Amino acid sequence: MPRRNPKQKSLPFRGWGGTRKGAGRKPAGARAGVPHRPRARVTKSAVVHITWRLLDECRDLRRKDVWRQIRFAMRAGKERFGFRLLQLSLQNGHIHAVVEANDDDALRRGAQGLTIRLARAINRAMKRTGKVFADRFHSRTATTPREVRDILVYVLNNARKHASMWGGHLLDDNRVDGYSTAPWFEGWKSPVLPAPPANEDPPIAEPKSWLARTGWKRYGLLRAAETPAS
Repeated sequence: MPRRNPKQKSLPFRGWGGTRKGAGRKPAGARAGVPHRPRARVTKSAVVHITWRLLDECRDLRRKDVWRQIRFAMRAGKERFGFRLLQLSLQNGHIHAVVEANDDDALRRGAQGLTIRLARAINRAMKRTGKVFADRFHSRTATTPREVRDILVYVLNNARKHASMWGGHLLDDNRVDGYSTAPWFEGWKSPVLPAPPANEDPPIAEPKSWLARTGWKRYGLLRAAETPAS
């Protein structure tokens, strides 16, 4: 029998493709999520500022039981895959951290692992289950001594921006935030309070890059009363 050549049928165009208003994933909260743009490349000489934003039902972080569980999580994930957690602070609704990573892959794997540990710690302390973070973490890479010092001030003294919310005791010139790793930080210009918890291993790793160990000190040691810029 002669072979017939089938003809392709045309399908009606519905106009669903292309860019349109309201398309794409919606933010988990009232604020827009972190844009899905490529992150800045990370090298061994770079220091990275990471921020996690929490869902509204998990925002009450500045509690002793939450901070205790988070320190357990930090000790387990502070140095893995070429990733090192250097500093961290809790604020109601968000978490700031200073980290080092050997490369992009180390940052991704280390930060993702730490994100999971933090989420489990927060859920354990709050006796809940489910999602904790509103979006993926935001990262900003610092490559100069000045930038690294600014990040250290911002993370360790971030509660001073919210002093009216936490209480006036943070305005004391020698007092640092007890819901941060500031008590373990060794770059203060003068002795600070409170002291680190007794008989507890540090929840942070030793820095290895020149920027995080020495470079930032070119612009002076940190003062406990220093208020970070926006």
